[in-house]
Amino acid sequence: MFNLAMIRRKLLTPDLCIEMMRIGRRSDTPVFICYLGSLADENTLKELKRRLEKIDIDGILDSNYIAENIRDCRYSLLKTTGSTERPDIVAARLLEGRIALVVDGTPVVLTLPYLFSENFQSDEDYYINFSLASLARMLRWVCFFITVSVPGVFVALVTHHFDLLPTYFALTVSRLRAGVPIASVAECIALVFAFEILKEAGLRMPQNLGHALSVVGGLVVGQAAVEAGIISAPMLIAVAFSAISGLMVPRLTSAVFYWRLIIVVCCAALGIYGYLVAVSVFAIRVFGVKSFGVDY
Repeated sequence: MFNLAMIRRKLLTPDLCIEMMRIGRRSDTPVFICYLGSLADENTLKELKRRLEKIDIDGILDSNYIAENIRDCRYSLLKTTGSTERPDIVAARLLEGRIALVVDGTPVVLTLPYLFSENFQSDEDYYINFSLASLARMLRWVCFFITVSVPGVFVALVTHHFDLLPTYFALTVSRLRAGVPIASVAECIALVFAFEILKEAGLRMPQNLGHALSVVGGLVVGQAAVEAGIISAPMLIAVAFSAISGLMVPRLTSAVFYWRLIIVVCCAALGIYGYLVAVSVFAIRVFGVKSFGVDY
């Protein structure tokens, strides 16, 4: 009720509608549907209620329990429901005609329908000048394509299209790769997994140890591996640049990891043509997804 009160304080209008349902055979958790009656789409609201009524589970302990049960594409890497812990963002979504789902016992509120472009939005975009917000969003789009493309494109150039590289750069790459015992694709995949392990370890460790682990893993271990000839410096730079760019789109972390690997494998098999095939499949997949009847 406190969460609902914070939303009500933001929207002092009789148009704000709140409906309650109880979900969970054993927990009997109250779930509240919030929307503005004159802005929310009736078909979306009916579809949401239909999916909520179909949920058959022992207990609802967090809003993600519901998100996993009402999502459009169960096995898709792209989520079709948004989430936020800020009442001002929930109010802004309601003013856009969205529907909010408040679950008792958790501060995370679901918003729907959810569009692909929302993955590149920041909560602070509502409070800064439109030109700065637009520039930041375009930068996130660029970083998304960089983080999924750079390792695969580099593998394709080194493996299949070495003649496309500038002469001096090609000579440098060839010299630095001399003595590396593994193939470029295996080297790239190993580095991608190594960065993911370091990132996950840094998140799970206490804050002070996490920073130290990031420095030791990123600088000391990486430099030692390059000097030992286990990996090449150009590949390390390409994967590190990709990993840093991925931090710009935290809402697509899981999708970025899987699609980065898929693109690397396609590029290793078919070169640049494999990259075009992977990007085309990703685009077709995104255009084919719907979020509660709305084109993703």
